[in-house]
Amino acid sequence: MTLLDLHAAKGPLIMGIVNVTPDSFSDGGRFIGFEHALSHARQLIAEGADVLDIGGESTRPGAHPVTLEEEISRVVPLIAALSGLSDTPISIDTLKPEVAEEAFKAGASIWNDVSALSYTPHSLEAAARSGREVILMHMQGEPRTMQASPYYEDVVAEVESYLLERAEVALRAGVARGHIWLDPGIGFGKTLDHNLALIRATNRLASHGFPLLMAASRKRFIAALEERECAEPAEPELRVGGTLAVHLHSIAKGAKMVRVHDVLAMKQALRLWTALEPS
Repeated sequence: MTLLDLHAAKGPLIMGIVNVTPDSFSDGGRFIGFEHALSHARQLIAEGADVLDIGGESTRPGAHPVTLEEEISRVVPLIAALSGLSDTPISIDTLKPEVAEEAFKAGASIWNDVSALSYTPHSLEAAARSGREVILMHMQGEPRTMQASPYYEDVVAEVESYLLERAEVALRAGVARGHIWLDPGIGFGKTLDHNLALIRATNRLASHGFPLLMAASRKRFIAALEERECAEPAEPELRVGGTLAVHLHSIAKGAKMVRVHDVLAMKQALRLWTALEPS
């Protein structure tokens, strides 16, 4: 069953985040150990996650890369354990095709790539050969420097054009059309105003025949908006309200899936939002 099939059966999907990294912007390494990560993943499933997204390399602003061997050692045992415990689909969040391939062997069925399969010349071939679903994300620059000075003439048009171009490249490489998701990359080489413009344009970005993922969970722009208005910074765990607002707006405008740290809160908000919608 693809994510689109799952969406057709269940409605908007919730992707729960499992960061097996020591330097995540949101949870700061709380789940770096195998047992902690496994317990956290199982908790997210119990809270209602439709998909788990597992990453072993931070892509926060300023993050430094890790070795291939280190990344594999962080994610593959966890994916193998989870695939034996639950039928919840697992996504591997990685730039590296070698990591994705090992994750697929362990039980992952989705490749979430912040480089939109552009990180290596082998990424497209690996994605097509795998037959798995891919999530193509927009990022201006690379994680270490992407927030230094983001600039666009027209952020919506440029992100839209890039994502459609990468989707077409993936199709030509042999990735099935029904296996391609798009993600505008909120917070990846964007200012507060860039992020707000992209979120407002969700319906436009979701109108091209490829399902849209929105991933704004706990991101810095939520705090930036608060600081602009009231000069009170919000730490990541205090950005849940803003996360829910962005994701419910995005779902209403056509997003098929949202990627979150706080699955229980998102599940509750989505349940109430659905109940309040006209039947």
